[in-house]
Amino acid sequence: MEKFNTYINHIEPEFWRELCVREGELRHFEKGEAFVLVGCVARYIGYIQSGTMKYVAYSAKGVEHVVGMQSDGEFIADFPWSLYGRKARVSIVAVKPSDIYCFPTTKIKLMMDADPEMQVRVMHSTEAIHNTLYDRYLDLHCKSPQQRYDELLSTYPDIFTWFSLKDIASFLAVTPTHLSRLRKNSKIQ
Repeated sequence: MEKFNTYINHIEPEFWRELCVREGELRHFEKGEAFVLVGCVARYIGYIQSGTMKYVAYSAKGVEHVVGMQSDGEFIADFPWSLYGRKARVSIVAVKPSDIYCFPTTKIKLMMDADPEMQVRVMHSTEAIHNTLYDRYLDLHCKSPQQRYDELLSTYPDIFTWFSLKDIASFLAVTPTHLSRLRKNSKIQ
């Protein structure tokens, strides 16, 4: 799958990957297991060696809303909140069994305190993540569900092999029934 998150092209991915792989600990997460739980301070950033993860926010009624998705070769983190000891507003949960190189956020904070270059890296990474999320927010308000679905499918044609129909529908902010109609009406196969 092509990288799902556009920020990856703007964050020095090799630096972050090497940091996680070289100095992190490889951990296995079973389907449904949380990397981060909402309301807790995230202890790690991670590089996904294999598997898929989803970012989940919950409504006041406890309804799950998928707000992000990650797969092999991408990073997961409650970034930058975890660097400042703030509680996560989302959970990050394994969609499939996943192997992740985990690097402690406390070490990143220490690196930032000692190295101005690291502060700049974190700043640029935060800006890139913000741009990706802002683009998604604008798309949610300025594009129809059909446009969002067609763009998602044309960019990630294998997305249904990675994520469930329910998760994709949630990410697009439509019901699974509506997603089925979008799939039928799409000119992209």
